[in-house]
Amino acid sequence: MKYLRLILLVVPVVLLSYGCGAKLSTANAQFERGEYFAAAATYRKIYNKTSSKEREKRGMVAYRIGECYRRLNAAPRSSAGYQNAVRYDYPDSMAVYYLARGLHMQGKYREAAKQYEAFLSIKPGDKMAENGLKGCEAAVKWKENPTRYVVKAAKLFNSRRSECAPMFLGTDNDILYFTSANDKATGDKKSDITGVKSNDIFFSKKDEKGAWQRPELAEGGVNTAADEGIISFSPDGNTMYLSRARHEEGINTSVEICTSTRSDAQWGAATLFAITGDTLSTFAHPAVSPDGRYLYFTSDVPGGYGGKDLWRIDLEDKGSGIENLGVQINTPGDEMFPYIRDNGDLYFASDGHPGMGGLDIFKATQNSLGVWKIENLGMPVNSAGDDFGITFETGREAGFLSSNRKDARGYDHIFSFELPLIEVWITGSVLDQDEIPIPNAVIRIVGKDGSNQKAYSKEDGTYKFKLGLGVDYVMMAGCKGFLNSRGEFTSDSEERNETYGLDFILAAINKPVIVENVFYEFDKADVTKESAAALNEIIQMLEDNPNVSIELSAHTDMKGSEAYNLGLSERRAKAVVEYLIQHGVAADRLTPKGYGKSSPRTITRKQAKEYPMFKEGDVLTDEYILALPPEHQELANALNRRTEFRVLDVNYRLM
Repeated sequence: MKYLRLILLVVPVVLLSYGCGAKLSTANAQFERGEYFAAAATYRKIYNKTSSKEREKRGMVAYRIGECYRRLNAAPRSSAGYQNAVRYDYPDSMAVYYLARGLHMQGKYREAAKQYEAFLSIKPGDKMAENGLKGCEAAVKWKENPTRYVVKAAKLFNSRRSECAPMFLGTDNDILYFTSANDKATGDKKSDITGVKSNDIFFSKKDEKGAWQRPELAEGGVNTAADEGIISFSPDGNTMYLSRARHEEGINTSVEICTSTRSDAQWGAATLFAITGDTLSTFAHPAVSPDGRYLYFTSDVPGGYGGKDLWRIDLEDKGSGIENLGVQINTPGDEMFPYIRDNGDLYFASDGHPGMGGLDIFKATQNSLGVWKIENLGMPVNSAGDDFGITFETGREAGFLSSNRKDARGYDHIFSFELPLIEVWITGSVLDQDEIPIPNAVIRIVGKDGSNQKAYSKEDGTYKFKLGLGVDYVMMAGCKGFLNSRGEFTSDSEERNETYGLDFILAAINKPVIVENVFYEFDKADVTKESAAALNEIIQMLEDNPNVSIELSAHTDMKGSEAYNLGLSERRAKAVVEYLIQHGVAADRLTPKGYGKSSPRTITRKQAKEYPMFKEGDVLTDEYILALPPEHQELANALNRRTEFRVLDVNYRLM
């Protein structure tokens, strides 16, 4: 793939002679033909034999070494070449710019920024240098705040050579094609351009268990001694569009788009797909739109915005000509490796937009007015190296991409990526007042996002719902023989896994319900302000159970006369009812009742756990209390002083 990519990066260079004889002329000729691997070796020999006093010559050769390694994606070696060129005062200021790019691609953002600034002092307003500087600043932030994508090397697909540009065949996500120069590639000769074998097209399939199998050469006649790769498929899967680079000894090379037709799992010999009559420009990296109408591609055909641009052609009307994707997408740099997702989103690689180093992968979405929004995918999808050639699984935020990250030789490899699903849940239990699980209770949850879910509690009373991010929810739990209970909450909007807990305590219809935290002035019936929260819960309960009417009762301890306690409790019960009526509860749903000390509390299971000095079923009568140790008598009296409600009717206004 290096070759298929790097010959798109050729920048014309004036090749000068410094009287070095055949060796320099040989290196220059190799460079002109795009044989960068061979040219770099020749230039290095010349550099090592040249005296440091020959500054002009040393600077020129060092610059040429940098140019060779830049095209071979070997950032450390290219940077060393440009650094030497600058040191020997090479007159072309591009040495400073390319030094900045090389440092940028190594993740040396502070050093790269200094070189971009040095270049901008020479050439103010240069768009590529300005974007490079912006990229250095943004890369630091992207490293500190990576996205949730998980990126891993796809070891099964990778070899000691280069692999890149994965592409799924069909929509079942079980056949993956890619480009590789591994040992099984056709031919044995290593290229003078890259130093490795020519690329061929390989594929891998999943077995019955969903595991990827070892890659094999694409079957048929599509692979030849030429470089083949960077492919895309027609929607029916029967036509392959591919890049092909033909190289003949002593002749400049170029890249063209070809097609191959499938018949009985065999891919036929590739034939030229002539996009225009232009035979001098490069046409590469084909990408068919999901509907099969457009072919997107990379080209340096005249009419672009500098470097390599993204274009497209209407496959249904080739006579309409080619269309440049415009200045929002294309830059003075290189835009390559287009990919169109099912939803119409465009993905591409660019070194012209602000990025992390070499080529970065960008996502472009277009609104109804035709305006593109360009988004760098950030870390870890992108790195300081070259990242490109992305493909997505159908229906998932996952797939494969190409990158030369962490490879000192600059070789490309295939990586998997996946955006893990955010798992936000709410779970809890439905219990009665003694905290005994209630099975088969109905729980409903309604979100402001329009969601509406229903579930039944299990035998142990538990339930569970999946939620969205940053959504307001209202929940209701109910069961036959119990009053409904309501809850509200808002899920966090932060993208992280989260589990919320919410238990529902349901009051039984046939048992009195103690209203905790209702307070009165000493020896008075007036309800204090501190009681508002508890009384508002009764109001909410009545709203959640609109067909229920209740008796609201007050109880005293054994202190004082029976007549006094009865009168005090009646006044207190009426005070609570009056509060509820003032806050919107219909009077005919409420019956006040004062019991004085005539109805002592019976200890429940829950209370026995909370107060171990009492047993479940104990009744706190006068006799029982007087038999207690003095330190427990006041607690028993406090438990008897209480406000309760019990259900009188469940058919309020049903008729």
